[in-house]
Parts: sequence; C-alpha cells; structure tokens
Amino acid sequence: MDNTAGKRPTVKDVARLAGVSQGTVSNALSGMRGVDPETRQRIDQAIATLGYVPNLAARRMRTGLTNTIAVMTSMPAAVSAGSSRLGFLMEIAASAAIHALDYNSALVLVPPVADPAVALRHVAMDGAIVIEPQRDDAFLSLLKHRGVPVVVIGEPPASHPSGGDLPWVDLHYTRTAELLLSHLLEQGARRIALILGTSSRASQSTTEVIYQAWMLLRGIPPCVIRVPETEGEEGAYQATRYLLTNNPDVDAIFVPVDAFATGAMRALRDEGRTVPDDVRVVTRYDGLRAREERPALTAIDLHLDQVAALATRLLMDLIAGKEIQQVTEGPLPSLVARGSSQD
Repeated sequence: MDNTAGKRPTVKDVARLAGVSQGTVSNALSGMRGVDPETRQRIDQAIATLGYVPNLAARRMRTGLTNTIAVMTSMPAAVSAGSSRLGFLMEIAASAAIHALDYNSALVLVPPVADPAVALRHVAMDGAIVIEPQRDDAFLSLLKHRGVPVVVIGEPPASHPSGGDLPWVDLHYTRTAELLLSHLLEQGARRIALILGTSSRASQSTTEVIYQAWMLLRGIPPCVIRVPETEGEEGAYQATRYLLTNNPDVDAIFVPVDAFATGAMRALRDEGRTVPDDVRVVTRYDGLRAREERPALTAIDLHLDQVAALATRLLMDLIAGKEIQQVTEGPLPSLVARGSSQD
C-alpha cells in the first residue's frame, strides 16, 4: 500500500496514479457509466496500490443514490421458495446479486410477505426487479407511489395501473406451455389435466389459454383445477386426489407451479398410480423440486441466470436515466425431458 503520508487516499490520488480524470474514476466506481476494460483495470490497480476505500456515505449524499437494488415477488413463499429456500425466487436473486456488483451495487431480497407496505417501509433502494406480478400487485403499487424505477421479469398484467408502461423481460409463456403440451402428446397422453394457481398472473392466464386451445383443437375435454398458491404442496395434493377420483381416465397432468407438482406426485403415489406408466407429469420450472422428485420431473429450463442478468442491466440503465425498450426478449426456454413423462 502506497500511503506513506498516513492520509486517507482520495479519488484524486487514484486518478493521478491511474492516469485518468477524477470523473472517469467516479464512473468506474459507480458502475453507472461505461469505462473500457483497460482503463478499468488501471483504476482497479491504483485502488489496490493505494488501499483506497470509497466514502459511501459521502457519495450517497452527493448523488442521492443508495447503490442498492431490490428483488421481490408477491407470490407466496409456499410456492416461490418453499422449505428449501432454493426456488424460483432465490435463483433469480442470486444471479441478480452477482450482476449488480458489476455496477457497484448491492442487492436486497424482499421475501414474500403479507403486508408489502411494512416490508418496504425501511428499505432504501435505487430500483427494483419485480418477478411475475399479479393483477392487483401491492408491490407494484407501492413502488409506483414512491417513484422507484422498476423492471419486471415476466409479462406484467396490463390491467394493473402500472402494468401498461413498465419495462419487462419476456419469459415466453406461450412457448413454454406449447413445449410441455406437445411433449405430453408426443408421449401418448390423451387426457391431460391442468392444475393452476388462483392468482391473476400472466403466466397462468396465458398457460390456460394455450391449454384450452390445444385441447379444443384435438377434441380432448379440458380439465382445469385451481389451487390457492398459499396452500402450496398440500393444496395440490388434495386437489390431485380429487381430480383422480372424479376423472379416473386422466393420463397426464400439466402442473406449471413446481410446488404443486410435488404435491401432485405425492397424491399419485398415495392413489397407487404409477408415474409415468399410469399418469405423466410435467412442470414449468426446472428447479430443485423438479430434479429431486422421483421420478425426476420433466420441466423447462428458463435460463433464469440470463434473465436476471438482463433485468439487472435494464434496471441499472433505467436508474442512470437511459432510455430502454419496453419489452426485452429473454432466452428461449428449452425442454428438459425426464422420467416423470417418458418411459
């Protein structure tokens, strides 16, 4: 460390040693404006040599920024995380946290809570990523009221007061539903049931529209069961037992919510139905539940690490005052076929 005078190094010292302007150092530190890799490397070397530590409190007073972003969802923990806390929400949050560091920002995970107003009351943030909001999503309303920049993962509900103009990353709900339905049909399924949540999210409404259309086109009587998300795995377990009692000819179940799929699998075992010989099962999210179920569940790789990176970059651009497009196409989903749906 080159700090012989015993004084705390400053941005000016870093700029002098790196051979750049103080503004360039500030841009590199904030992460809000692009600095070419070679210059960034010289600045990082100067910081290491001098032992420079940014005065975050002073920067916040000067810029008005907290260098913090938040990730949140109103989907109940019973389905968005679960007992393992390694679900859909956590996969996005972990990736977003890594990419936020590229902009010298930290990430706060706001877990699903009953009262979002209380949860956000003391959370300072420059912007927020909201995952698959519902039609009357309280998080969106609160963030709009506070004037917080927002990027949505998944299509926002158009009927929400904020939903019509929010930037969002497309998760390709139509393609995902078609991949799973076509797979079931190719595997010989002839009586497919759909188990959905009751919340008004675009992921669920789009899935149901595609399912109804595909069943109508093929002359298959539709069978849709709805379960409140707050009931989680147990709710789906009871719903599946009811389904099997009243529709014994069902030979495939499309369960987009992976927590529901776990409940469905347990019900099938208790009812003496073999998977996949008697009933084939598929789910949307290729997470821990899908991989650890026995047999493992056929699911969709949504490439959530790439989705989170896109959402983080868009949010940082939005915070910096840059113009961004309303819809950003996420990576195309891909089918991960496993033992729950194929012999």
